[in-house]
Amino acid sequence: MKRVVIGLSGGVDSSVAAYVLQRQGYEVVALFMRNWHDTVGTLSGDCPYEEDLIFAELVARKLDIPFHVVDLSRQYRERVVDYMFAEYERGRTPNPDVLCNSEIKFDAFVQEALKLGADYVATGHYCRKESVTEADGTVAHRLLAGTDGNKDQSYFLCQLSQEQLSRALFPIGDIDKPTVRTIAAEMELATAKRKDSQGICFVGKVDLPVFLQQKLKARKGDIVEIEPLSPVYDGRRLSPDDVIDSYGFNTAALSEAARPYSYDRSDGTVVGTHNGAQFFTVGQRKGLHVGGKREPLFVIDTDVENNIIYTGQGHSHPGLLRRALFVRADETHWIRPSQRMAPGERRRYGMRIRYRQPLQGGTLFAAEEGLYAVFDTPQRGITPGQFAAWYAEDGELVGSGVINR
Repeated sequence: MKRVVIGLSGGVDSSVAAYVLQRQGYEVVALFMRNWHDTVGTLSGDCPYEEDLIFAELVARKLDIPFHVVDLSRQYRERVVDYMFAEYERGRTPNPDVLCNSEIKFDAFVQEALKLGADYVATGHYCRKESVTEADGTVAHRLLAGTDGNKDQSYFLCQLSQEQLSRALFPIGDIDKPTVRTIAAEMELATAKRKDSQGICFVGKVDLPVFLQQKLKARKGDIVEIEPLSPVYDGRRLSPDDVIDSYGFNTAALSEAARPYSYDRSDGTVVGTHNGAQFFTVGQRKGLHVGGKREPLFVIDTDVENNIIYTGQGHSHPGLLRRALFVRADETHWIRPSQRMAPGERRRYGMRIRYRQPLQGGTLFAAEEGLYAVFDTPQRGITPGQFAAWYAEDGELVGSGVINR
């Protein structure tokens, strides 16, 4: 009998995943991870470690499976939180949940699971895995979107390697969330009605500026508003109907399309102050504290070096919209190496730049320096430091990369 060590988190998804594995005939062992101890910046009640532990242990007892606890807080701080601080300091917006999966749940956790004799590790992610034989006869693993489109979590696993996928099981990837809740209730699992966790992986909901000020110093700076009809936006883009056809393999034109708008203090009007440009991200609305505007202000750019936040009124301000992005070659990841694009190649994919965003049609262009993604329609809030992921028509997550610009 194959032994599976499951990351039992105290939530309903991993609880039902453990039950499904039992039904499938595996020997199931539960391993609860504690990855965070600090409460600085954590909003009250949103990082209930002790409560999570109690619920996880109750589920393990109900299913009559061995229960273990491991502290991975050192690895989490070094691999995820320190990276997060470094990215914000550079003026980029990281996605700690993606790093948490590739560096902790499917790396540090796997090492602990192997000590318990694991043949496989499992999580409660809503995604699927399929093994296929490649043209050279080797076996490879495809990462597929979960069947529940409302809960598909494949995006969070977009940096997993073939080695990591080879040991991974996703027991509820072909089950929808309402059914998971129903199974939990029928099995009288303690987590059946528990709310889903939110916020930063293992940290919970945080007051981000307070959290980041553990290492990043607050500095007062200007908030500058840019008018939507500013000359900055003149002549910078081809029309939406012409972009793909006119670019071809013209990397200079692709680079221009992926270049963010650049601003100077003289391009707009100072409308307020902030406590540090590194605490803000493109598309953000909350925390600006500037009133008296016809429409809400949104962050359209941050200048960390000069400590300036550039803003614009309205959800559709042109500074929020771009049709292309760039991923550097050394920050590009292919789930199956056989799918890697060669320089000069172009392919159509469905793409997303954030979790739960509906897939957006577009074309991926491979150049020596990296990948250019050109979308069929302008995208709101393309943010350096976040991950772009691209999918084949059948739901396979083919690759991903850190948005450079």
